[in-house]
Order: sequence, then structure tokens, then C-alpha cells
Amino acid sequence: MPSTPIAESVAALMPRAKEELTELVAFRSVADEEQFPRAECEAAADWVADALRAEGFQDVDLLDTPDGTRSVYGYLPGPEGARTVLLYAHYDVQPPLDEAAWASPPFTLTERDGRWYGRGAADCKGGFLMHLLALRALKADGGVPVHVKVIAEGSEEQGTGGLERYAEAHPDLLRADAIVIGDCGNFRVGMPTVTATLRGMAMVRLTVDTLAGNLHSGQFGGAAPDALAALIRVLDSLRAEDGSTAVDGLASDAAWPGLQYPEEEFRKDAKVLDGVGLTGAGTVADRIWARPSATVIGIDCPPVVGATPSVQASARALISLRVPPGVDAADAAELLTAHLERHVPWGARARVEQIGQGQPFRADTSSPAYRAMAEAMAAAYPGEEMHEAGQGGSIPLCNTLGSLYPEAEILLIGLSEPEAQIHAPNESVDPVELERLAVTEAYFLQNYARTAASG
Repeated sequence: MPSTPIAESVAALMPRAKEELTELVAFRSVADEEQFPRAECEAAADWVADALRAEGFQDVDLLDTPDGTRSVYGYLPGPEGARTVLLYAHYDVQPPLDEAAWASPPFTLTERDGRWYGRGAADCKGGFLMHLLALRALKADGGVPVHVKVIAEGSEEQGTGGLERYAEAHPDLLRADAIVIGDCGNFRVGMPTVTATLRGMAMVRLTVDTLAGNLHSGQFGGAAPDALAALIRVLDSLRAEDGSTAVDGLASDAAWPGLQYPEEEFRKDAKVLDGVGLTGAGTVADRIWARPSATVIGIDCPPVVGATPSVQASARALISLRVPPGVDAADAAELLTAHLERHVPWGARARVEQIGQGQPFRADTSSPAYRAMAEAMAAAYPGEEMHEAGQGGSIPLCNTLGSLYPEAEILLIGLSEPEAQIHAPNESVDPVELERLAVTEAYFLQNYARTAASG
């Protein structure tokens, strides 16, 4: 990276950033009170608010959103007549899953092999630090050239839509000329990337009941309808023979026209075991960026340890359906619900509940803000050009912001490159990527301010 005042400032700030990320990762801010106390999220929100106040932000506020969580807002005024840029991150995190699978404690930031490990290090507490580093570097180099709004969401990982509904009820709060979503990532380390599309999401919970209570499998098994077996049969109906998602009425044949994801690279990034085939048809990019994908993300049934020889009376599963741009998430949720109900065997009683939903997103990459970002990435990553990729994940707020502010330019960058292993044990962030992307964002804000002045 060339030596510039911005780059030198960010490099000098990295030790402080590591200390701050250590503090922020330490909060077990999973926005689910059944797993972690609400106080953990509240403490993380307070930390974010204090960090904004320390940087001179005005109107810092803890927003009580309709889903019972808190988002943190702050405003930093820039020069008179300047454009306004909204910077987004979220401080809530995924649960750690099996803590024994972590090589170091999930809520203790730990340096190992040149990376910093901890839940939320990349997704997306590191994203909030990226914003702070960029703003601090700009302050050290003549000042922040735009008005800046920051919003740190408190329930993005749960998909419960609190911030979306709050924004809809307060439409002026997040209004901006450009919006930088710091919750995506480069296609791989050292390859600067903007995310052009996001899949939407529909989350449902399926409960299957067959008996008034569990029965002895020897005395009743063979004729008594097993709820767990019924659930397994329903879940199996979501996949075709080749593993493609097969929800009745939902198209699954679109093609991705842009940057491709070589299968051998995907196998390595996904850590697919030797001899195990990938699921689905078409290119990898088709499958993860342009087509729907149904995933069973949880099942309630007896664990192996302690199980009794019983026919199960009830079982349930949590199912996540990702849908590509061009598919309405609400329509997809209805199709998924109808599919599940239709494939329940033996007349078993089934109940489908919608848990969360978010629309897919497609960015306009021809806008002036994207040109400013391309210049910023080329400067922060010498010898590289900005790449455009899709992302299979969902950020429901993007479509809400796009609907509220149709003239705003929305850009998606971040720290969640494949090696980060977000949502899995041993999540990590590459500090070099954190440094380079903070420099990128600072350059972008300077470039974007100049386009306004020349326009």
C-alpha cells in the first residue's frame, strides 16, 4: 500500500483498533434472550454509543426498535454544503455454536497465524472498527469531507426486522446521498470487491405432531406414526436428487453473468471433505448467488446421548430459504410454507410459522459513488482493480433503505472474505484487510466529496 497520510494514520491506529475490537468482541451480544442475557447486547450498544461520542458525533442515540433490540445512531457534521454518507454495521453476532470447536474462546479476541479470532471479529464488529479507523484517519488529514451518519444495528443476525421498521417510521433519520454497508467482504484476501447483489431470506419453523405422547418403539413401532420420521421426509423434499433446492413453484435455474467462483477454490474455501460432491447444478456462482437455497439450520429432537427407544410424538425444524434478486421474499415464504404443508406424510399435523424475512438486493454499480469506490480500491490495493461479486447472504436493511431513499447510492464492502469463516466456529478477521479497507473507505469519502464539488 503506498505511503500516504491516510495510510500512515490507519497503520498507526491499528494497535488501538485491536484493543477496541478486543473490548467489543468480549460482549456476548447474541440478540436472543433464550441464549444470552439481554444485558450483553445492551452493554455492546453502550460501548458503540460511547465510541461515537468520543469521536465528536452529535445526536448519539440508542434507538429502541420494534423487535425489542437497540440500534445505535450518531451524526458527525461535515463542511457546509457537503454530501451526507451513511455508514452501517451491526454489533449483534451469531451464537458461538459449539464452544469446544473453537481453538480459543469465542468471545476473547485471540491472535493466531496473523489473524484475529473471535465471534464478530469480521461479522460485523470489525466493520464498525473499519468505519472508526477511516474517520480517524480523515480527521488527521484535514478533516472529514462529508456529513456522516452511523447506524449500528442490534439484531441483524436474527432477521427480526427491528431497524427496518424503525427506519420506515422515521424516514428522515437515515436519509443520505450514499450508504456504505460494511457487512460484506472481498471475494478473497487482497482482492478488493464490492458486493453487487444479495440474496433475500425467508425463515420458517416447521412443527410436526403425530401422537399425544412418545411411545415405546418396540411395543408400538411399525404402525405408530413417528413425528421425527415425518419431519425428515418433509425436509428431504426440499432437495432434488442432485441436491438442488426444490421448493414447489420456485424457479431454480437462473445464471450468474459476472465474476465466477472456480469449483476447486470453492471446495477449499468451504472446506469440503475429500470425496464429497457439491450439491446442485450449474456453476458455483449460479448456485450461491443467482438461485434459491433451502437450508435446515436446526432440528429439535432427542439427542443421541440419553435417547430412549421411543416413537417420537413431536419434532420441529428451523428452515432458512435464501432467494436471489428478482424473487419476492414474501412470495417465496408462501411457496415454502405451501410446499412444507403439502409434503407432510401420513396426515400428520403440521404448523409452519414465519420467523424472519428480508428482501434480496441489487446495486446500481454504474453510479458516481461506485466510480469513487473503484478509485479508492485501486489506490488502497496497488495493482488490483475493483471486482463485483454477489453474496449468498442477506442484509434485509438494504432493500428498506433503497425503498426509502431511491436516489441514494448503496455500496457493500467489508471484512467477511472466505477465510473469515463467519457464522462458524473460529471466525476471524485479517488485520491487513481491516487496515486496507479502512484506508479504502477514507479514500472513498474523499473521492465522493470531490465528485460532489466538481458536479
